[in-house]
Amino acid sequence: MKIAQIAPVWERVPPRRYGGIEAVVHLLTEGLVQRGHDVTLFATGDSKTKAKLVSYYHTPPPRTLYGKPLPDLLHTGQAFKEAANFEIIHSHTGYTGVAFGSFIKTPVLNTLHGIFTDVNYSFYETYAKDIFYSSISLVQRKLGPKDLNYVGNVYNAIDINSYPFSKEKEDYFVYLSRISSNKGSDIAVDVALKAGVKLIIAGKIDPGSDSIYFETKLAPKIDNKQIIFKGEVSESEKRQLFKKAKGFIFSLQWPEPFGLVMIESMATGTPVIAFPFGSVPEIIEDSKTGYIVEDIEQMVEAVKKIDRINPEDCREHVAKEFGVKKMVSEYENIYDKIIQLKTG
Repeated sequence: MKIAQIAPVWERVPPRRYGGIEAVVHLLTEGLVQRGHDVTLFATGDSKTKAKLVSYYHTPPPRTLYGKPLPDLLHTGQAFKEAANFEIIHSHTGYTGVAFGSFIKTPVLNTLHGIFTDVNYSFYETYAKDIFYSSISLVQRKLGPKDLNYVGNVYNAIDINSYPFSKEKEDYFVYLSRISSNKGSDIAVDVALKAGVKLIIAGKIDPGSDSIYFETKLAPKIDNKQIIFKGEVSESEKRQLFKKAKGFIFSLQWPEPFGLVMIESMATGTPVIAFPFGSVPEIIEDSKTGYIVEDIEQMVEAVKKIDRINPEDCREHVAKEFGVKKMVSEYENIYDKIIQLKTG
């Protein structure tokens, strides 16, 4: 197949650090190329790929432009100008890919990487039947329009071989995620303090409300002895932190549609303790690869019994359910299905 993959414009593919969507697009693109498909990746010019690379921006636009429409319009629009060259266009860019897709004959698949809100509900309702959609978890669909033109649900994947595994753990827990009230970063700290365990925190802090949140809710509790803050770490550092940790305290507070960090942690043999928001029940096998808890008290108790989880079960679960080959095969099947629907 002749396939266009459109990545978001705000990070390189694959990302140097934070960038879950870009990491997934990279694995999918390279997997499709390996299977013999003719793939063109629309991404920033500093991206690394075996596909044909087409770029409007050589490097990601300045963060000062984040959220403004022009970079995304220029980047995504370039791909749609070449729409006739492809059998299918797979967009990961959000609104622009959906809107542009409604005007062309080439079939368009849009993977929904975010959540439905009161603000964007009417947008997706307007374009519900104009293109094809895939979700990244079943729970993601619940808040959206009921008649959205879904053609599949494909869980995100990681390259499990790139994650080191260890059954032997050191005496600490981790919180590895963006620092934000939605992620419940301060709750992870409170759980560690109540359970009397060491917690290593690593994650990016965006300017604005997240910076204020860190300074008021987290900073006063960081002593760099029991509660240690490392800031945003590299991919290799992240993998090592996961590998050696007893458990990952994932104190999520919003309906996140997937959450790559959960499968990254389990791939290293480190179980996850999380609240049942968003995709958590679809990703964690309760009492086998971690614990799904209802409140802080239950989370504290889960910390205390983390040794009951077998690290090998965590690794095997990720290999079975969230491997690259499975993700690529499922998207291949969706592309075939879409092309058959469009050609009759």
